[in-house]
Amino acid sequence: MSTPRTMPALLDEAARRHGEAPAVVDGTTQLSWTGLRERARAVSRALAAAGVRSGDRVAVWSPNRVEFILTFLGAQCLGAALVPINTRYRGEEARVVLERSGASVLVLCNGFLGNDYLGMLTAAAARVGGSGAIPGLPRLHTVVNLGSDGVALPWDEFLARAESAPSVDEAAVTPSTVADILYTSGTTGVPKGVMSTHAQTIGVADVWARGASLTPADKYAIVNPFFHSFGYKAGVVAAITAGTAIYPVPTFDPVALMELIQRAGISVLPGAPTVFTTLINHPRRPEFDLSSLRFAIAGAASVPENLFSDMREILGFEQVAQAYGLTECVVATQSRPHEDPRHVAHTTGPAVPGLEIRTVDGEGKDVPVGADGEILIRGEFVMLGYFDDPEATAAAIDADGWLHTGDVGQLDEHGCVKITGRLKDMFTVGGFNVYPAEVENVLSTHPDVVEAAVIGVDDDRMGSAGRAYVTLRDGAGLDAEALREYCRERLANFKVPREFVAIDELPRNASGKIVKRELG
Repeated sequence: MSTPRTMPALLDEAARRHGEAPAVVDGTTQLSWTGLRERARAVSRALAAAGVRSGDRVAVWSPNRVEFILTFLGAQCLGAALVPINTRYRGEEARVVLERSGASVLVLCNGFLGNDYLGMLTAAAARVGGSGAIPGLPRLHTVVNLGSDGVALPWDEFLARAESAPSVDEAAVTPSTVADILYTSGTTGVPKGVMSTHAQTIGVADVWARGASLTPADKYAIVNPFFHSFGYKAGVVAAITAGTAIYPVPTFDPVALMELIQRAGISVLPGAPTVFTTLINHPRRPEFDLSSLRFAIAGAASVPENLFSDMREILGFEQVAQAYGLTECVVATQSRPHEDPRHVAHTTGPAVPGLEIRTVDGEGKDVPVGADGEILIRGEFVMLGYFDDPEATAAAIDADGWLHTGDVGQLDEHGCVKITGRLKDMFTVGGFNVYPAEVENVLSTHPDVVEAAVIGVDDDRMGSAGRAYVTLRDGAGLDAEALREYCRERLANFKVPREFVAIDELPRNASGKIVKRELG
């Protein structure tokens, strides 16, 4: 059976096929598939009553919770696009996303983790000045609050508008309608809005779900943030395509997560590597029955080599996988089902159906198998482009349709991709290129090391030298010379870090990726 290619059609198909089975379980709130469809349509009517039209943008600034799901489904049934905002953003960062996207509605969860989102945003926008529901954001006309602190329009009052609103005409929603605009983190400059259509968002989620063998019998704990493509597309939308029950996890608390796994019988748990290293090393882990766990993807550019065997042997996963993607193409590669764990540890798998992958040198020529090159992707899941930014789009996607990722990797003889670093992450030691991911993978196999992050620091003689930041297992002390010797046995001399620094916790963004600019 082919998967529907618009979100309203997907909702209808899920309700028809799975009816009263659990769709979303969020604490004491439980929605069936029929209930999810009905509630999403109510949000759609409420948005229409607020003045949202097809082609508009609806922003959500909230942790993982059922209202986030209902908002984006409601917006998409109306033909509007979701614009998610990172929950770790401060006021100015959110203002930039709202201003650049021209969002007309903002649904926020004021007070989450003590953050006064509306206060921060209002203060940031006031520096610009002007009119609107928040002065300084003239196109934003409605602000809805999921929190309980009485600011903005309460969610229940917003929903009440649906009662007298007519049904929404969904005829304008087609597979080529823009479903979402996901803003890049802005680590290299002004954030850019990545546009995807309904067909692309559903298609890439369906490919992910098939690779994970998701079924209606599965229970999916989504730790990855909904504001990120991993939690939104490979999370919620993938679960909808397969009829898999969704368990939103708003914050990563290892004990609470293990309690949920035991209580609900969670079977699917993707996440950043730190989620699994934390569970593996947690002193209370033996207290919990984690035997329901079936499938996990540890999504990241670099994964400790021993992580996958530990996930199987210690946490009990039947199947572990790697995947590679980026906001501009959410799932580019994925391990094949029942892949040898030793192979999974070294590659992120081959290109998913519908995509082609190449690795090229600085002149755009293909490099041989096993050689480093920039990863290029082409196919149906590559973004439409950057919202209102044709110059940036042209710089990212060439005339032949290849997306230039900025990631460095190798293709093996099976077409599987191994990520070795970022073009911008690379540093040069004495004229030789060092890709930190390779060094980090080696350090992560040392018995005293949980995780590692390597950066290049200026050096008068060599140009740069490596500095490794490591988190250590309980009871281990930093023995820099032992780590240096361990690297020497496994790496070329120029790749061996000159310095080793022990750190309690590596700095991360809300997607779980290490933020190296905060090191050094």
